[in-house]
Amino acid sequence: MAGRHRSWWGWGHVEDAVTGAEATALTDRVRALLPDADLTEHGAPPVADLGLRAPRIDPPASLARLCSTDLADRAAHTHGKAFRDVVRNLRGEVHDPPDLVVRPVTEQDVVDVLDWCAGRDIAVIPYGGGSSVVGGVEPRLDDAYPAAVSLDLGRLDRVLEVDPTSRAARIQAGVFGPALEDQLRRYDLTLRHFPQSFEFSTLGGWLATRAGGHYATVLTHIDDLVESMRVVTPAGVSQSRRLPGSGAGPSPDRLFLGSEGVLGVITEAWMRLQDRPRWRSGASVHFTDHDGAVAATRAIAQSGLYPSNCRLLDPAEALLNAGVATTGGVLVLGFESADHPVTPSLDRAVELCRDHGGALAEPSRGDGSSGPRRRTAADAWRSAFLRMPYQRDALAARSMIVETFETACTWDRFPALRAAVLDAAGEALRAVAATGVVTCRFTHVYPDGPAPYFGVYATGRWDATIAQWDQIKRAVSDALLAAGGTITHHHAVGRDHRPWYDRQRPDPIALALRATKKALDPSWILNPGVLVDPAG
Repeated sequence: MAGRHRSWWGWGHVEDAVTGAEATALTDRVRALLPDADLTEHGAPPVADLGLRAPRIDPPASLARLCSTDLADRAAHTHGKAFRDVVRNLRGEVHDPPDLVVRPVTEQDVVDVLDWCAGRDIAVIPYGGGSSVVGGVEPRLDDAYPAAVSLDLGRLDRVLEVDPTSRAARIQAGVFGPALEDQLRRYDLTLRHFPQSFEFSTLGGWLATRAGGHYATVLTHIDDLVESMRVVTPAGVSQSRRLPGSGAGPSPDRLFLGSEGVLGVITEAWMRLQDRPRWRSGASVHFTDHDGAVAATRAIAQSGLYPSNCRLLDPAEALLNAGVATTGGVLVLGFESADHPVTPSLDRAVELCRDHGGALAEPSRGDGSSGPRRRTAADAWRSAFLRMPYQRDALAARSMIVETFETACTWDRFPALRAAVLDAAGEALRAVAATGVVTCRFTHVYPDGPAPYFGVYATGRWDATIAQWDQIKRAVSDALLAAGGTITHHHAVGRDHRPWYDRQRPDPIALALRATKKALDPSWILNPGVLVDPAG
């Protein structure tokens, strides 16, 4: 966007960082909650002071036009956007930058880059928007490779073809969320996939990580929107057939969805689109008992009503990020349709909430009605949701530990899982001499279980916040698996979740994945360290 600059060390645009009155209000809230916090601000060092090592390779003349050795470019492509990434950047700990940032313009460029790198044993880290929070785009290679390149797909950013009859489009993988929607708007169509990272992530990144998006039910993951995919591997190009469904063996698309760049580079995909919604209706429901709030959410998830939004905020989350004090939590509901009014669906969902002790707090104007309306808790939470990454950065610069972990489990296991996570997090906070709070919300819900998303807000020590967080993360991750949850619902595995993914994944699947990796990437150059390692 003209006149705006991406931050090399943190989230989003430099111009949107938390400053002024917003920073003062944020730190005041933290001091009220955690009066012992040391909120001294630390700034990121200039890129020139990072001492980045010189590139260890030179590209061939045929690829030189695609390559950048710019210091800021390499620094920005070194880490993702997790809390520990941001803190390392703030501390100037940028030790493993890619030697080159390579930006292909065509699919043939991707083929040529992979051919060159395979011949030289150069590691290739596929890169979309760089919003990974699990170490998925980091050249963390322990000098096992002579060099590494970050393969930035951002120039493959066009909607190439639209099929309005089938309501689908062929889209290049490097397009960012806003640019994608802008190109579809002329057809009055939408992908309607809006992760929190929407502004700073790409279609290819969503596909490679099985991202979770806008919808709380039914179309929860990007998987549900894929019609076919095109993937460049070192062994050749894979192009699946456009079909609404097929029973012809294991799905080729399912092989690459969630593969995190270890099997190939996604260059384009046919995606299922939707008409833009015309009818919307929503409400907030307050509860005095959290168990009742969970029961109401489960009833809605199993009702066949399929809300687009069904986000349950526990009391701590509701207070911190929506400004609402409740003893049981807040359920934010939303319905939408391009075909019919949805107020009857909302009314039935609210009725189910009342059956479990819920009280309608703030109905929103729905079904196409317009005009001014008062700001609701749902509006406050939505605004906070969009600002959360920027506020996280501001707090990280002030020695706070601010990070999340997410999972999914069956409904019968949720009470025990939540208790186990809160116990593990509390014990770990005490062990690292930090004080804080742990919040929980549901991001997505299914008939057989929720996707809980936990947040940690705790005091830290500037020289130790990464180590403190890593200890908390280990304790909570162990608790998640022991309680029957998944190590990740939609954040992917990357390098940070590998120890727990290895425990969650069935052993025969590890064998199959390793064999597939060897067949498609015989030089083992693609995103080494993610998902699977060579047999020892």
